Order: sequence, then C-alpha cells, then structure tokens
Amino acid sequence: MLRGIYGEPRALRQAVLEPDPGHVLHGDGAKRDKEGYLWLLGRIDDVMNISGHRVSTMEVESALVDHPFVAEAAVIGRTHEIKGQAIAAFVTIKAGRPQTEELKKEIKEHVAKKIGALGAPRRCDLRGGAAKTRSGKIMRRLLRDVAEGRALGDTTTLADATVVSELKKKYEDKEG
Repeated sequence: MLRGIYGEPRALRQAVLEPDPGHVLHGDGAKRDKEGYLWLLGRIDDVMNISGHRVSTMEVESALVDHPFVAEAAVIGRTHEIKGQAIAAFVTIKAGRPQTEELKKEIKEHVAKKIGALGAPRRCDLRGGAAKTRSGKIMRRLLRDVAEGRALGDTTTLADATVVSELKKKYEDKEG
C-alpha cells in the first residue's frame, strides 16, 4: 500500500514505520470505546498557533462533543491580529435543542473547563447541519474560507451546498 517517496527511499520508512515499531503512524488519531468500537478523532498533526501555544483541533473538537447538547463539531484556526490565530468552532446541536447565546456561552465554558481557557473557542457558531461531503467528511477548508471572509472554493463535493452559504451569510451579518 505504501510505495515510497520519490528520490527518498528511506524517508517513508523513517516517518511512518520507525517511530513506533509494530505500528503505522498515518497521521490520524483514534480511540477504542468500552464496547470495542474505534472512533476516528481526526488529524493528529492539525494544530493551531494560539498566542504561541500549539493547540490541537482534535483536542478542542473532542472537548466540544463531550458537551451533552453537541452532536458534532469542527474547529479551525482563524487569523487573529494579536494572538496569531483564534479558535473558531462550528458546532452542530442535537435535534430539539434551542440554539441560544446562553448555550454558546455554556459550551465555551465547558471547553475551558475540560482543556483550559486557551482552548476555548473565541467564536462559536451553532447550526443544525454541517458542511459535509457526500461521504460525510467535514470540509474544514470551506469553513476556513467562511471564517476568513474569503470567496468560497469548490463546493461541488458537498452533500448540501446551502449549509456553507448560510454559514457565510451568518458570519458576514455578525462581522458587519
């Protein structure tokens, strides 16, 4: 399955096979629950630079989904003039739960309590659906475009492109 890196025959072995003998380091984090199911947590190398501290998106997302009203979450680092990056969270709330300012505050406090104030999102957008591809992958690239105020990239692979355009409008309304 792994063929190599052109011009560097040992590079792949050193990066993927040698760090932990008997295991393959492929860049994704996972955990096994009590029933034996594997939960894919996300990229272990996807980090944000918050005030000089490296904060893992996976760590913040795990703290977010630990909240009882949160169904799923995606986190990106948004450019911040003082901190370098600030955490922007896109949170899907479980059906039937009201999306209120009080809930946003509660969720931010929950994250701060779980992993520390540095990991609490500066901005937390609650929504009913996620910007996902048809295969279920959250499109963080598009969320980054929304948070940075850039033109949206290719949205043809999204299951529902209206979700991203609604997020973009919501962001623009709150920013302006």
